[in-house]
Amino acid sequence: MTNDLLSLSTNEFIAGIEAIAPRFDSATYPQQNLPADDWTLLTRAGVLLPTLPKEYGGRDSHIEMCRVVETLSEWNLPLGMYVTVITAVALRPIVLWAGEEAKQEVLPLYAGGDPMICGFASTEPGCGSAMSGMTTTFEEVEGGYRIRGRKHWQAFSLSAHWWLVSAKNDEHGRREYGYFIVKRSEGFRTLQPYEPLGLKVIDYGLNEIDAVVPRHRRIPADGRTLRPMVEMLMASRAMMAAMGCGFLRRISREAHAYADRRRIGPGPQSAIRFVRYRLAAIDASYTVCAALNHHLQTALDMKDAMIGAFPAVQAIKTVATERMLSAAHHYQQLVGGEGYRCGSPTNISAQAFLDARVYTIFDGTNDLLSQQLTEYCLARTDGRALSRFLAEWPLTAPAVAAHRLDLGFLDQDLRQEHMVLAGRAIAYVFAIGQVMRWAAETGADAGRTRAAIEFLKADIAGVATEFGLLATGLPGLGDDAAAPPAGVPFSRSIPAATEA
Repeated sequence: MTNDLLSLSTNEFIAGIEAIAPRFDSATYPQQNLPADDWTLLTRAGVLLPTLPKEYGGRDSHIEMCRVVETLSEWNLPLGMYVTVITAVALRPIVLWAGEEAKQEVLPLYAGGDPMICGFASTEPGCGSAMSGMTTTFEEVEGGYRIRGRKHWQAFSLSAHWWLVSAKNDEHGRREYGYFIVKRSEGFRTLQPYEPLGLKVIDYGLNEIDAVVPRHRRIPADGRTLRPMVEMLMASRAMMAAMGCGFLRRISREAHAYADRRRIGPGPQSAIRFVRYRLAAIDASYTVCAALNHHLQTALDMKDAMIGAFPAVQAIKTVATERMLSAAHHYQQLVGGEGYRCGSPTNISAQAFLDARVYTIFDGTNDLLSQQLTEYCLARTDGRALSRFLAEWPLTAPAVAAHRLDLGFLDQDLRQEHMVLAGRAIAYVFAIGQVMRWAAETGADAGRTRAAIEFLKADIAGVATEFGLLATGLPGLGDDAAAPPAGVPFSRSIPAATEA
């Protein structure tokens, strides 16, 4: 069946995904781990094929990777994440960097329509975003490598057949990181299932690894730093734009329909002015994610290394996930008490909010990514004020010029708390530029574009207000907080100025 899919045009292929996606409508689909039979239905529809090279039975298409996830997320946001983890997180590094022997062993398994699952094991108990603190180790043994340790919060903890595992080696007085393709039966077992608040289709848990893998299944990557892991996560962070676009298309549609049919006194709820404001906020969030998704599809390429897109990806992930959560909250507020009821026959707002909530945390918390975005920019100012740099930087200059954005509040000594907030402002400026570009290239409605930009400008103003709040001397933020060493950023995983 999958062979028949290879000859289709992109639109024909996506039409097949669109035909099957409503079966997973989050309004009616059970909130449970995805059954193997349903995953088989999706794999036979070809959801994995765009990730795989043609020589391994795939369609090899960045655009289709994005459109598949966008289509599924409109009907079931967790399902969009399900496919993203397998394709953009786990299989992509194998496609791009594994040796030929490893590719031949693994990739054809995912092209045949069988319900195969691949996961990425990185996060550990006691080690979240600071992956330098991982305790999982590897050592060379006869015939390959032995990997031992514990990982948790892995998507598909109980169900993945193959894993991409990160580990470290501290022998010989120096730290080395490694990435290995591990078959579950070689020594990957789940000790304890976790129960997440949302994303119920995905199984999570605490895992133990004690496996010996052949030498050819180590991914060739620079082991001196964690930057290869950052690169491995960039595709999934960027894919938040596709997930957000599909999800918010649904939220916008449903929120308007709910407000139009719900009667408040003599008229519909949608006649109330603040209800209209909430609907406008939801629509603006959808517009922003549509623009970010346009950038993802037209300016980025998951079929190649993405380290050069580091700042854009950081901004995409933080803005898209904030917009998803904000819109879900507005929708839930519109629905009222009924919006706190999972499985309500009138709306999906309770489940939508639960599913969207984790997006600002997974794949790197937004606070961390915002700080790293600021650090990236500061490392490239060459003595200029940050606001001037942003007025000249290609990713932000169009928005600064077109809207005369005053970013002077950023021109001060930035402590860690300031850098998190500054990163948010930088991301909002980037998003304004992408809304402008999206509107120019697609002929989008001018009113829709203006509303999205005004909401983003309000977000920037909010960051400026928080800078002022910090200047008042908040309790708990004394001057005894540790400062970073001179010339050294807090985060060591951002690309150096010579890299991107």
